[in-house]
Amino acid sequence: MSTVVAVDVGGSGLRLVVQRDGVAGDPRRGVGARVGASGLDVAALAADARTLLDAEGVDAPDAVCWSMRGLLFLAEPAEVLRSVAAALRGRRTAVVSDAVANLVGALGAVEPGAVVAAGTGAVAFGSDFGEHWTRVDGWGHVLGDRGSAAWVGLEGLRAALRARDGVGAGSPGLLADAEGLLGPCETWPRRVMTGADAPEALASVAPLVTAAAEAGDDVAAGVCAAAGRALGESLLAAAAGLADPRLVATGGLLSASAVRRELEAVVAGVGARVEPAVGGALDGALLLAARLDADGALPGHPRYVHVAGA
Repeated sequence: MSTVVAVDVGGSGLRLVVQRDGVAGDPRRGVGARVGASGLDVAALAADARTLLDAEGVDAPDAVCWSMRGLLFLAEPAEVLRSVAAALRGRRTAVVSDAVANLVGALGAVEPGAVVAAGTGAVAFGSDFGEHWTRVDGWGHVLGDRGSAAWVGLEGLRAALRARDGVGAGSPGLLADAEGLLGPCETWPRRVMTGADAPEALASVAPLVTAAAEAGDDVAAGVCAAAGRALGESLLAAAAGLADPRLVATGGLLSASAVRRELEAVVAGVGARVEPAVGGALDGALLLAARLDADGALPGHPRYVHVAGA
């Protein structure tokens, strides 16, 4: 019996799934990413995953793929690989950036393509799993994440404050709606600039902006269109140089028609189209774990993919 394990670690939690002889079980959930003074507490996360594996009756799986948000910025990949391999005891172990797992899951295969993910943040990633590995954006709500829910929320608050100040391009409707959500506008700067949950607070405003756009608010509609253009540009930048890539977009913000429509228009402008995503990061990690078990190796990259035991 072949047993492979996929783990996806993100801000909202650790998810793990076990696949036995090609049949995947139900995902199990652990705690979210733990960030301390020295970065991610990978040992604690790996211990959580070990507990979940013990509950599944799995001692030493044939292959493990560990997908992790923050692999490039918050952790040392080689140390993550050592911790994961020791705790989960896989015969073969891979540690990959969640950008890689997102792309494989979105495509449903390990083949050339690019994906843009528009959640609280925004990042695009493209690869042929050979020579081409390109990440675009993902710089956070202060420096980037163009077209994300946090970005849309920030632009919505800016439009609301222009209305409050009586200058052009303001939206009185967004001012009223955002004050109903976040309280008086005088409290907004501290909340969205220094609050620990600033990205989430900004993202919570995005549904107000997309709803206002649907209701005919021209300023809100302009924000949504700009978000779609930014996401489309990031997707194309991630795919640049790939031969006939598949292009995929994911994320809750794309349920807003004004955002999705502009994204698709940008991609159509270069003669391409956006496909629906097949799956997510956990699905991608499971595909990679199965491939690692079958082939004994994965396409390696010093920043995105590290493998032990191959």
